[in-house]
Amino acid sequence: MKEGMRVHDPHQGHHSSPAARPGLLRMALEWRAGLEYGAGLAARPLLRFAPRGDGHPVLVLPGMLAGDLTTRPLRRSLARLNYAPYGWEQGINLGPRHGVMQRCLELLQGLRLAHDRKVSLIGWSLGGVYARELAKAAPEHVRVVITLGTPFTGHPKATNAWRLYEWLTGHRIGAPDIHGPLRQPPSVPTTSIFSRTDGVVAWQCSVEHPGPISESIEVEASHFGMGFNPLAVYAIADRLSQPEGAWRPFERRGLRRFIYGNAQRPAGA
Repeated sequence: MKEGMRVHDPHQGHHSSPAARPGLLRMALEWRAGLEYGAGLAARPLLRFAPRGDGHPVLVLPGMLAGDLTTRPLRRSLARLNYAPYGWEQGINLGPRHGVMQRCLELLQGLRLAHDRKVSLIGWSLGGVYARELAKAAPEHVRVVITLGTPFTGHPKATNAWRLYEWLTGHRIGAPDIHGPLRQPPSVPTTSIFSRTDGVVAWQCSVEHPGPISESIEVEASHFGMGFNPLAVYAIADRLSQPEGAWRPFERRGLRRFIYGNAQRPAGA
């Protein structure tokens, strides 16, 4: 697997009306993450009503400048739902530096061998880019991909983190992409969970083309709180619970119609 992955799509950046990065108001609203963490703790008893799993392994990849500590609440919730969750075991995510993606691939292969089951991948923000690229590199090992607030399409600078990304990785936003278009979904079932009130990533950059095995689910959440937001956790549980090889789009019947959105990709996004 090639190293030095750039977060860029060569077909991006030339649209007539590219999505702008979130403004100061949305960025200020990221303080909600603390409330979402508390809501996640309070909602634990309600998890017993969420679909339960079949014990298959789930690898959870953190966002930029985050590590396994930030994904621990989600992994604990998944364990209660009868999954075998794992962290990425590489400390703080400082971007796709040399060796990072190779170690992710080796961990994925090791989990597949240890469990003799395909592995589901969950990636938060930049971790979602890793998840998508891992699934493209080794689809035979991957069951489903779920991303949280991940920018994989739209203008490469439509986030409030692009300067930080360049500083951490040394990669110039807009440089040619090595792996091909990031917007191209993996060949396995893929769900993008996003929020229109994301204060870091322009929400249009996280909207997947709807297709036979790809979809987007809208939740009301902050970027930093999405991984323990109760609505996002329930959607994750629903997506993971589907029988292998029998994936169907997220159903929005009953109360779900009022709780979860189903945005279509805007023109030019």
